[in-house]
Amino acid sequence: MTRIRNAALEDAERILEIYSYYIEKTAITFECSVPSTAAFRDRMREKMQRYPYLVIEKNERIAGYAYAGPFYPRAAYDWSCELSVYLDREMTGHGLGRELYTHMEEKLKAMGILNLYACIAVPDVDDEYLTHGSVLFHEHLGFTRAGFFGKCGYKFGRWYNMVWMEKIIGEHGSNQLPISPYAYN
Repeated sequence: MTRIRNAALEDAERILEIYSYYIEKTAITFECSVPSTAAFRDRMREKMQRYPYLVIEKNERIAGYAYAGPFYPRAAYDWSCELSVYLDREMTGHGLGRELYTHMEEKLKAMGILNLYACIAVPDVDDEYLTHGSVLFHEHLGFTRAGFFGKCGYKFGRWYNMVWMEKIIGEHGSNQLPISPYAYN
């Protein structure tokens, strides 16, 4: 049984436990050292001021999380946001990421967000730290490639690339209504 809910700051330790694996064992994130729980909680707090931060539970344990944040910190970009999703490494391949992203997309659309972006690390050739899996996952969810940065990240003694992917989820008008900050209830 799965349940998606708003993350709480009290979830920071478990969420960081999930994320730590990706920092220490993969090139999925270009972050190279695990932040303290207090610093990670501050990151969560910052995102939660305006955007959804969600967790998915399986059997009453957090199995993954997703959050949105500003695409770029200028007012004209308000209708665009960047998404991130991470699952417990034992929980991948069971549809939880798709379920979490679908729920996130609904929340963002209700806020008035129109453009979704994902910044994804990719190798030239799949290796033990990074594969093309995240690109394929996003393509399956309707994202398309919007940009490529060659050899822009160095981790584990190797150079990795970055792709930006996008998904348009709303209509772009000439008198666009402002977005509404996400309401945590």
